[in-house]
Order: sequence, then C-alpha cells, then structure tokens
Amino acid sequence: MPTTAPSPGAPSEGSASRPGDAPSAGGLADVTASDSALRRFLHGLPGVDAVGLEARAAALGTRSIKTTAKAYAIDLAISMIDLTTLEGADTPGKVRALAAKAVHPDPTDRTAPMTAAVCVYPDMAATAKAALNGADVKVASVATAFPAGRAALPVKLADVRDAVAAGADEIDMVIDRGAFLSGRYLSVFEEIQAVKAECVRPGGTAARLKVIFETGELSTYDNIRRASWIGMMAGADFIKTSTGKVAVNATPANTLLMLEAVRDFRAQTGVQVGVKPAGGIRSTKDAIKFLVLVNETAGADWLDSHWFRFGASSLLNDLLMQRQKLSTGRYSGPDYVTVD
Repeated sequence: MPTTAPSPGAPSEGSASRPGDAPSAGGLADVTASDSALRRFLHGLPGVDAVGLEARAAALGTRSIKTTAKAYAIDLAISMIDLTTLEGADTPGKVRALAAKAVHPDPTDRTAPMTAAVCVYPDMAATAKAALNGADVKVASVATAFPAGRAALPVKLADVRDAVAAGADEIDMVIDRGAFLSGRYLSVFEEIQAVKAECVRPGGTAARLKVIFETGELSTYDNIRRASWIGMMAGADFIKTSTGKVAVNATPANTLLMLEAVRDFRAQTGVQVGVKPAGGIRSTKDAIKFLVLVNETAGADWLDSHWFRFGASSLLNDLLMQRQKLSTGRYSGPDYVTVD
C-alpha cells in the first residue's frame, strides 16, 4: 500500500475507496452544520470491504523482520507504550512503581528507552506526575466516565478538568456509544469538541486528546470508519480503538482501517492525527505486526510516539525479555521483569 494517499475517488487498497467528498480543513463547518448534514456525509463514505480489509491486515502480519530491524522495532515499540493501570484496586504505591518502570523499563540496562506515557485514572494523575519528577514521560488520564461513558456531560467535563488540573498531559476520553449507535452523530461530535475545550490549560497550552471508540461495541467496520471521521473532524489528536475493558479490543483489521482514515484525513485537510490501538496486544510479535501496519498504511511519518501508541500493561515485559534475548542470546528467568 502506498504511504501517500491516492487522489480523491481512487480506491484504497484492501478496504474501500477513499471518500471523494471528504472536506478540506476549511469545509468542515458545512459538514458539521447540522445533524442531517453530518449524517449525509458519514453515510456517504464508501462502504468498507470487510474481506479485503481483513485479508490485507493478515497479509501484512506475515512480514518477516530480521535481527537488526527487530532490535530497532522492539525499542520503537517500547517508546510508544502508554504503560497503563486502570483497576479499582490501584494504589499510589502501584502508580509510583509504574512510573519508575516507565522511566527505567530495564533497571539492568539503562540503554532501554523510556515509555511514552503512564496512563491512570484522574485521581492518580497527580501521583503519577510527582513520581515522574520531570522525566520525559507523559501522564495520560482516562476521563469522561471511563470506560462506559454513562454520565451527564457536565460530569464528564468536570472529570476532564480535574485530570488536567492534576497535571495530565493527555486525556483519553470515551465517546457516547449509545448516541453514536442511535445515529446522533452531531451529539457525539459536539461532546468531543466540548472535551477538547476543557483540555486547554491556563496560559494556552493544551493536553492532547485521545478519543476512544470502543470498536468492539461499534459492530461494523463502516461504523468504525464513521467514528474515525467524527473524532478527527471534532479535533482529536489521537483516535483510539478501545478501553481494554470489553471482549474485543484492538485488532489488526480495525487498526488498519483507522490508519487508512488518518492517512486520508491528512491528505484532505493537512492535519495529522495519531492512532492508538489498546487492549489485547501482549507480545513482541503482535507489536511488530502493528508497526508494519503503520509503515505500510500511513507511512513513516506515523512511526513515532507522537503519532502512534500502544495502550498496554503486560506488553512491555515481553518486549524487554525479547530485547535481552537479542542482546545476550538467551531468555531471562521469570524474575527478570516486574509483575505489574
């Protein structure tokens, strides 16, 4: 697949033709002026060829990565991880330990890169920020009544304000899937915009916004494509597959579809948006498959932690063990990595 988007109307390999009527940056206001206008645009997007999409994702997953490239890919994947703990039993001690691991993933090898971020609940954002102590690791906080998103808008916005005030550098919000699935697309769009506005800090800097679709609940690839365009048009800095709290989370196919969407969106508007698959990515082999998807679909511009992330907890341990295997020629014992 080419790394640059085809001209409007040309087919996008493996899924469906790109939207010929996709708006330019200056034309978004017309598309989102009313619920009916937004619905016409979204339902005018070409349907996704599910068989072609899944076949393309499967084919890219068979690419062979040799030793030197594998070592580079492992370090790149480590640098893209949002090291995550989102459990009811989270404690300040666990968050501080996670922050320490994010800064020094392998205490025996200080050449290992830091992770991109530590992802926690809003009430743990200040603890994570203090524990990182100025290290070049972001604090990401879930918000908007994560993971279900079942709360009134003022409650969701207060959740975001609390996280930003506590020092969160990034906000991971969940969309209202009930509104989306009932066709109230403008409501979803406006809620994302409202959350985006709350990400702005005093002084004008802003936390980056990741918009979670919960793809496992959207039922169809067409819905994932529509949600991707809603998120991007509403100002998402990242579009994210999942919360990690449902049965079906990130898959190569739904991530490929979202990578095609961000590629096409930049071609049409000049605005680059990141992608974050989350949930179920546990092995080095899986992570490398996703990096191949990025390179072959969106292109090298997205092969950076500013534009691509993994939402994961256990993935880091496997990457570290594979990293040591490449370095020493042998696998470590079970006590080589911490159990999070």
